Amino acid sequence: MQLNSTEISELIKQRIAQFNVVSEAHNEGTIVSVSDGIIRVHGLAEVMQGEMIALPGNRYAIALNLERDSVGAVVMGPYSDLAEGMKVKCTGRILEVPVGRGLLGRVVNTLGAPIDGKGPVDNDGFSPVETIAPGRYRTSVC
Repeated sequence: MQLNSTEISELIKQRIAQFNVVSEAHNEGTIVSVSDGIIRVHGLAEVMQGEMIALPGNRYAIALNLERDSVGAVVMGPYSDLAEGMKVKCTGRILEVPVGRGLLGRVVNTLGAPIDGKGPVDNDGFSPVETIAPGRYRTSVC
């Protein structure tokens, strides 16, 4: 079978046109220890204080102890199945919870997800947990 250079060129162009690559940059680390709901993670060089770290099983941890070569984080939920070597990812989001009138009378977990069996929470938005308190104006009582 004889191949023509034009046929090869067209075949390559066709394959390049069909090639679809989606690249996504993310900061990924590895759990190096798990103890009493605290995980130590190596490899999260760009994590922020208070950032939510995505764990396997649709769970999160909060980065609290930032060191030169590791991060200490508190797991927000069950941790008994977490093990050394598991991969985790930075989310780029500081811990935030839903806010609004839709939360009145509802029972939610630490991240604001409903646990009362009444369906999703109708919230007005999200607010960071760590925020500066609003100023207070006080009048004299005398």
